[in-house]
Amino acid sequence: MNRRNHSFTLQQATQDSPTLARLTGLAMESSARLKSIEALIPTALRKAVRAGPIEGTVWCLILDNNAIAAKIRQLLPSLESHLRTKGWEVSAIRLKVQAQRLEP
Repeated sequence: MNRRNHSFTLQQATQDSPTLARLTGLAMESSARLKSIEALIPTALRKAVRAGPIEGTVWCLILDNNAIAAKIRQLLPSLESHLRTKGWEVSAIRLKVQAQRLEP
């Protein structure tokens, strides 16, 4: 059997697969949303906030700890409003605290 090794970019692979193309699009949109609201997040907290999944009109932010979540929770109305003015349909932003992994 004669096999050829063809290399291709991630972008080419996602274009050939509707599922991957959809997931890539959602990941890019989530990152764009985070970039859009970044100026509204206090500078000291920005590194502790990451873009999460989009499920319909609900977007998720992944946070490092509960203290960050408490502070971001206070900003949710302004963050949601800002995203709507930028054209994104956001009914809610869900906050998820990522559990810290203990290294052996």
